[in-house]
Amino acid sequence: MNVKILKIEGNVLIDAKISDSKLIKISLPSVADGWRFNFNKHSKKKNFETYVLISEETFEKIEGCLIFEMKDKIEPYMAYVEIAPHNKGTIKEYDNVAGCLIAYACRLSFTKGEGDFTGWLAFDVMEEDKNDEIKLMAMYCQKYHALRFRETTMVIPPQGGQKLIDEFLK
Repeated sequence: MNVKILKIEGNVLIDAKISDSKLIKISLPSVADGWRFNFNKHSKKKNFETYVLISEETFEKIEGCLIFEMKDKIEPYMAYVEIAPHNKGTIKEYDNVAGCLIAYACRLSFTKGEGDFTGWLAFDVMEEDKNDEIKLMAMYCQKYHALRFRETTMVIPPQGGQKLIDEFLK
Protein backbone atom coordinates (compact mmCIF):
# COMPACT_ATOMS: atom_id res chain seq x y z
CA MET A 1 0.00 0.00 0.00
CA ASN A 2 1.31 3.42 -0.92
CA VAL A 3 1.43 6.03 1.86
CA LYS A 4 3.06 9.40 2.54
CA ILE A 5 5.42 10.05 5.44
CA LEU A 6 6.84 13.38 6.51
CA LYS A 7 10.55 13.91 5.94
CA ILE A 8 11.64 16.16 8.80
CA GLU A 9 14.47 17.73 6.83
CA GLY A 10 12.64 20.05 4.48
CA ASN A 11 9.22 19.31 6.03
CA VAL A 12 8.08 17.52 2.87
CA LEU A 13 5.81 14.53 2.33
CA ILE A 14 7.50 11.67 0.53
CA ASP A 15 6.24 8.43 -0.95
CA ALA A 16 6.52 5.28 1.12
CA LYS A 17 5.12 1.79 0.97
CA ILE A 18 3.70 -0.68 3.49
CA SER A 19 4.45 -4.20 2.31
CA ASP A 20 4.12 -7.74 3.56
CA SER A 21 7.62 -8.59 4.77
CA LYS A 22 7.55 -11.86 2.78
CA LEU A 23 7.34 -9.91 -0.46
CA ILE A 24 10.53 -7.90 -0.01
CA LYS A 25 14.14 -8.95 0.25
CA ILE A 26 15.20 -7.25 3.46
CA SER A 27 16.03 -8.66 6.87
CA LEU A 28 13.64 -7.75 9.65
CA PRO A 29 14.92 -5.68 12.57
CA SER A 30 15.73 -7.07 15.99
CA VAL A 31 16.93 -5.96 19.40
CA ALA A 32 20.50 -6.28 18.12
CA ASP A 33 19.70 -3.52 15.60
CA GLY A 34 18.58 -1.13 18.35
CA TRP A 35 14.86 -1.92 18.14
CA ARG A 36 12.74 -2.78 21.21
CA PHE A 37 11.17 -5.84 19.60
CA ASN A 38 12.71 -8.75 17.73
CA PHE A 39 10.60 -8.65 14.57
CA ASN A 40 12.80 -11.24 12.92
CA LYS A 41 11.96 -13.75 15.67
CA HIS A 42 8.29 -12.82 16.16
CA SER A 43 7.50 -12.86 12.43
CA LYS A 44 8.05 -16.62 12.39
CA LYS A 45 5.19 -17.28 14.82
CA LYS A 46 2.10 -18.98 13.47
CA ASN A 47 -0.75 -16.62 12.48
CA PHE A 48 1.45 -13.50 12.64
CA GLU A 49 1.49 -11.24 9.58
CA THR A 50 4.48 -8.91 9.41
CA TYR A 51 4.46 -5.62 7.52
CA VAL A 52 7.21 -3.09 6.97
CA LEU A 53 7.11 0.56 5.99
CA ILE A 54 9.87 1.60 3.62
CA SER A 55 10.52 5.04 2.16
CA GLU A 56 10.76 5.34 -1.62
CA GLU A 57 14.03 7.23 -1.00
CA THR A 58 15.77 4.41 0.87
CA PHE A 59 14.48 0.96 -0.08
CA GLU A 60 17.10 -0.82 2.00
CA LYS A 61 16.04 0.75 5.31
CA ILE A 62 12.92 -0.11 7.32
CA GLU A 63 11.22 2.95 8.80
CA GLY A 64 8.69 1.01 10.89
CA CYS A 65 7.36 -2.47 11.45
CA LEU A 66 3.99 -4.00 12.37
CA ILE A 67 2.94 -7.51 13.35
CA PHE A 68 -0.78 -8.19 13.01
CA GLU A 69 -2.60 -11.23 14.35
CA MET A 70 -6.11 -12.61 14.15
CA LYS A 71 -6.86 -13.97 17.64
CA ASP A 72 -9.16 -16.99 17.52
CA LYS A 73 -9.51 -16.27 13.78
CA ILE A 74 -12.02 -13.47 14.45
CA GLU A 75 -10.41 -10.73 16.57
CA PRO A 76 -7.96 -8.27 14.95
CA TYR A 77 -4.97 -7.68 17.21
CA MET A 78 -1.92 -5.45 16.76
CA ALA A 79 0.72 -7.66 18.39
CA TYR A 80 3.71 -5.35 17.79
CA VAL A 81 4.24 -1.95 16.25
CA GLU A 82 7.43 0.06 16.34
CA ILE A 83 9.11 2.87 14.47
CA ALA A 84 12.80 2.62 13.63
CA PRO A 85 15.27 4.01 16.18
CA HIS A 86 16.29 6.73 13.70
CA ASN A 87 12.68 7.99 13.68
CA LYS A 88 12.46 8.59 17.43
CA GLY A 89 13.26 11.62 19.54
CA THR A 90 14.41 15.03 18.43
CA ILE A 91 16.72 13.81 15.64
CA LYS A 92 14.16 11.67 13.80
CA GLU A 93 14.30 11.43 10.02
CA TYR A 94 10.59 10.76 9.32
CA ASP A 95 7.27 11.40 11.04
CA ASN A 96 3.82 9.79 10.53
CA VAL A 97 5.37 6.31 10.36
CA ALA A 98 3.48 5.01 13.41
CA GLY A 99 0.27 6.63 12.20
CA CYS A 100 0.54 4.91 8.84
CA LEU A 101 1.22 1.50 10.41
CA ILE A 102 -1.57 1.81 12.98
CA ALA A 103 -3.99 2.99 10.28
CA TYR A 104 -2.97 -0.01 8.18
CA ALA A 105 -3.70 -2.32 11.13
CA CYS A 106 -7.11 -0.62 11.43
CA ARG A 107 -7.69 -1.27 7.73
CA LEU A 108 -6.87 -4.94 8.30
CA SER A 109 -9.36 -4.98 11.19
CA PHE A 110 -12.13 -4.02 8.75
CA THR A 111 -11.14 -6.55 6.10
CA LYS A 112 -10.26 -9.49 8.38
CA GLY A 113 -12.36 -8.97 11.52
CA GLU A 114 -15.38 -11.25 11.92
CA GLY A 115 -18.83 -10.42 13.30
CA ASP A 116 -18.80 -7.97 16.20
CA PHE A 117 -14.99 -7.66 15.91
CA THR A 118 -15.11 -6.10 12.43
CA GLY A 119 -13.35 -2.74 12.52
CA TRP A 120 -12.18 -3.09 16.13
CA LEU A 121 -8.42 -3.22 16.67
CA ALA A 122 -7.14 -4.47 20.02
CA PHE A 123 -3.60 -4.18 21.37
CA ASP A 124 -1.76 -4.17 24.67
CA VAL A 125 0.51 -1.51 26.13
CA MET A 126 3.05 -2.95 28.53
CA GLU A 127 6.01 -0.98 29.80
CA GLU A 128 8.40 -1.81 32.63
CA ASP A 129 7.80 1.59 34.21
CA LYS A 130 4.10 2.12 35.04
CA ASN A 131 4.42 5.89 34.43
CA ASP A 132 5.75 5.24 30.91
CA GLU A 133 2.82 2.88 30.32
CA ILE A 134 0.32 5.54 31.40
CA LYS A 135 1.96 8.17 29.16
CA LEU A 136 1.95 5.79 26.18
CA MET A 137 -1.71 4.91 26.74
CA ALA A 138 -2.60 8.61 26.92
CA MET A 139 -0.76 9.22 23.64
CA TYR A 140 -2.66 6.35 21.96
CA CYS A 141 -5.93 7.89 23.20
CA GLN A 142 -5.12 11.41 22.04
CA LYS A 143 -3.35 10.69 18.77
CA TYR A 144 -4.90 7.41 17.58
CA HIS A 145 -8.46 7.44 19.01
CA ALA A 146 -7.81 4.43 21.27
CA LEU A 147 -9.87 3.57 24.33
CA ARG A 148 -8.61 1.78 27.41
CA PHE A 149 -10.39 -1.57 27.74
CA ARG A 150 -8.62 -3.35 30.60
CA GLU A 151 -5.49 -2.72 32.63
CA THR A 152 -3.11 -2.99 29.65
CA THR A 153 -5.52 -3.61 26.76
CA MET A 154 -6.65 -0.86 24.45
CA VAL A 155 -8.96 -0.84 21.43
CA ILE A 156 -9.40 1.46 18.50
CA PRO A 157 -13.13 1.44 17.66
CA PRO A 158 -14.35 1.42 14.05
CA GLN A 159 -15.02 5.20 13.99
CA GLY A 160 -11.50 5.97 15.26
CA GLY A 161 -9.98 3.44 12.88
CA GLN A 162 -11.77 5.01 9.93
CA LYS A 163 -10.46 8.45 10.93
CA LEU A 164 -6.91 7.05 10.97
CA ILE A 165 -7.40 5.38 7.60
CA ASP A 166 -8.70 8.66 6.13
CA GLU A 167 -5.81 10.64 7.65
CA PHE A 168 -2.86 8.34 6.94
CA LEU A 169 -3.80 6.01 4.09
CA LYS A 170 -5.61 8.23 1.58
